[in-house]
Amino acid sequence: MVWTYIMRLAAAGLLGGLIGYEREIRAKDAGIRTHFLVALGSCLFMLISQYGFAGAAHFDASRVAAQVVSGIGFIGVGIIMARKNFVRGLTTAAGLWVVAAIGMGIGGGLYEVCAVATVLVILCLEFMHYYKVKIGEKPVPIVLSATDEKAILTVIQELGKKMEHFSITREGERLRLETTLRVPRREKFNAMVVRLASFPGVTLESLG
Repeated sequence: MVWTYIMRLAAAGLLGGLIGYEREIRAKDAGIRTHFLVALGSCLFMLISQYGFAGAAHFDASRVAAQVVSGIGFIGVGIIMARKNFVRGLTTAAGLWVVAAIGMGIGGGLYEVCAVATVLVILCLEFMHYYKVKIGEKPVPIVLSATDEKAILTVIQELGKKMEHFSITREGERLRLETTLRVPRREKFNAMVVRLASFPGVTLESLG
């Protein structure tokens, strides 16, 4: 029986790690380690819920497992970031929620169901990434510079959810912002140049 438990823990960690790997290569906040630990921990809680109190009076196998469903929400909240009029991290938080369910399912012995769920999650994430990059949006690398932090923050707030990632460095008296924007394919470069050039105190150094 002990080896069965160990096998379930290993399987949960493996499936969670596979989803985490997809998140890792997309440079998301929660990667392999986070997904691995969430799946492994959920599986362990499920094992404890099912077998840890089997000999106790008034045994209820669902009590510990039910807390995992609500408890994973605290991790999800830590992943989600809200800034002004946009929210980031919802997909990663939802992924952790599903990974917790997969871990619980493995703890309950539902190997086939959880394996299929893992494949579906990875296919969903990959397909949507392909759709956004190849069909819906195009990546546009840009470099901006400004003389003060306020101007740079204005750019970040205005561009909002179009920014995939960014880095800020100082070169002499100017701040340099390097980022990649996700721009709808119907939007022309000229329109993007005009908008970026309209920010006060900001110089567009390169685009595309």
